[in-house]
Amino acid sequence: MKHASLKMLAGAALALMLASTPALASDKPSGDQQKAAPLYPNATRKEPKLDITDKKEQDALNKGLDAAQANNKDQATQLLQPLIDSSKSKYVQAMALQGLARVHAMNNDMPGGIDMLKRSLDNGVMPNDAYFQIEYELATFYLLNQQYQQAIDTVEKWRSEGKKETPESYALEGEANYRMQKYPEAITAIKKAQSMTDKPDPRWNQLLMLAYNDSGQKDKAAEIAKQQVSASPTDPTSFHNALSLDIQMNKYDDALKLMEDGKAKGLLTTESDYVTLAKLYMNKAQDQSTQDPGPLTDKAVQTLEDGMSKGVVKSSADNYLLMGDAHMIGGDASGAAAAYEKAVPLASDGEAAYKAGVALVTQNENSKAKQLLQQAISKGVKHKGKAYMALAQANVGLKDKAAAAEAVMEAEKDPETKAQAQKWLKQANIGG
Repeated sequence: MKHASLKMLAGAALALMLASTPALASDKPSGDQQKAAPLYPNATRKEPKLDITDKKEQDALNKGLDAAQANNKDQATQLLQPLIDSSKSKYVQAMALQGLARVHAMNNDMPGGIDMLKRSLDNGVMPNDAYFQIEYELATFYLLNQQYQQAIDTVEKWRSEGKKETPESYALEGEANYRMQKYPEAITAIKKAQSMTDKPDPRWNQLLMLAYNDSGQKDKAAEIAKQQVSASPTDPTSFHNALSLDIQMNKYDDALKLMEDGKAKGLLTTESDYVTLAKLYMNKAQDQSTQDPGPLTDKAVQTLEDGMSKGVVKSSADNYLLMGDAHMIGGDASGAAAAYEKAVPLASDGEAAYKAGVALVTQNENSKAKQLLQQAISKGVKHKGKAYMALAQANVGLKDKAAAAEAVMEAEKDPETKAQAQKWLKQANIGG
């Protein structure tokens, strides 16, 4: 059984980054507003004196930041670039650089955004609230640009100098460590983030689960996955994560129960979902503890047929082969042959024809079986010797001893069936 992979939701990229930082408009200077309480009251950085004096530049900056906030690239560039190039105010230059950095990021130019944020910080003439906001943004830009160690170094510097700790900053650090496959450090940081708020972001739990899973602690990952399913029983992501972990840990009974519950809740929406459920039924049918596989393989077939009727499962060679295999496991050779035959014209090789031929031989439909087995050999099969042995059986059923012997001699050429073929040829009435 092929295992589904955990869905990678860690790091929801730019949208998450922008959501975690204050809007640019909050940085716009306005003497008319009542001064808010500082966000970094204990910061070690000494605030410089602002050097903005030109009312026209202030208005241009405000309009440019509004345009950047709205991701109006052309207007933001038209308004902010001249301020960066020629303003005598370092504060104006710094804030204009931040505005254009946002525009670069929103237009998938992370290196350009990083360069502008670094220039803004190097400029240095801005209030602490703006300075540390930009420093935090730089950490997130590094993360999004896959510069993970720089992201960690920057966010640690932000905490040290700003004397501020937030759950989001530890989540950022956790993701950067996860991306570098530093799983113990990632787990520590994510758990720290979760401990700092009574409403942790659900994506942090997702990241923690991934860190546990990839570090080999699949039992802990599975525990988190189950908790997510309990908390959000109709959430497709939680459902698929728990399913993937059950399958990876060979907990097929748990996976089957989870899928049956998911089906009842309408969570089976893709071809992969239906195929996985069918395979789980088939896997259970072949378990040594299963005395009668028929009811389980019937459910496997019904699952595939249901998916096909809904247009979710394709009427493909692979799916008809899977349906045929289910029938065979359940002892229904006739149903298996019918499913395999549907796969024959869709298949690129002779496997479907071979399986159909074998199923028909068990039903003593030897004439039809012979035709299909010859077709299978002609198109190419994985086990050529076995196909010739099946063809020999069909010829025996048709009382054509010479053709049977010829097929067995071909099977003798295949190392996989050489011994079986030689034993057959020694039997009376076969070698001729």
